[in-house]
Amino acid sequence: MAGLCGSFKACHCCTARIGPSVLDCDTAMLATEAARALRAGADYLHLDVMDGNFVPAISFGANVIGKLRAHHPKVFFDCHMMVAKPEEQVEQVAQAKAIHPDTKKNLLQFTFHIETTKSRGKTQEVIDLVKQNGMLVGLALNPATPVEHVLPYLDQVDMALVMTVVPGKGGQSFMVDMMEKVRHVRAKYPEKDIEVDGGVKVHTVDEAAKAGANMIVSGTGVYKVEDMALAISTMKRSVELYGNGLTEDKLSPLRYDKETFWISKAWDLGNDPT
Repeated sequence: MAGLCGSFKACHCCTARIGPSVLDCDTAMLATEAARALRAGADYLHLDVMDGNFVPAISFGANVIGKLRAHHPKVFFDCHMMVAKPEEQVEQVAQAKAIHPDTKKNLLQFTFHIETTKSRGKTQEVIDLVKQNGMLVGLALNPATPVEHVLPYLDQVDMALVMTVVPGKGGQSFMVDMMEKVRHVRAKYPEKDIEVDGGVKVHTVDEAAKAGANMIVSGTGVYKVEDMALAISTMKRSVELYGNGLTEDKLSPLRYDKETFWISKAWDLGNDPT
């Protein structure tokens, strides 16, 4: 099969990355569940911080992120700050920052919502503060927020997050109409990381990939499926096919949970396969 990205005009060179949302795992065993997803092929961890104000739910905060870093020192953390005043948590989250010893890449991203800062005139302040504290910057927007609200800042941030459900409300389906926002950003920023979050699973990921998203957040689509490794590799291949335009023979291989048994053994013996 030929690469298909040209058919959808969303070609980009951004790396396909799958990030499990750990809220859907057994959070009583957070470090272990994170490791399970990483062994299955996950590229990073998506950490949802909820304060009970910006969204109704409360999840965890900087202290838990710091403890998780001790277990996973070489893994990229995308901290999705669903909090009313993100500026108040920048310094605490920054305590978990890390640089990969081999690639020298920054492993901590602070992603905040434009809805929490725009009306208070603090968007630029938060971007600057995050950078001053040594983290990458992500800027998120909710389904009801016009994409034009984030455009003035995208030159300054490392990633744009397009929410494909309303944050903080359960039982929602993937909002395919949000893909117009993804296409809009991708057209302007062919080298910018674009993440989608909400209802993304094996059967919906193609829409996101065709629109130009390269960072795929999936919670139940990773933690609540029969074969986690197969789900992760299938979603990654979708981005490679429709976004990167790779041909079938160049796609990442399909993986299966039974194959991760040997990787698990390597972890048990102290050999970190990541």
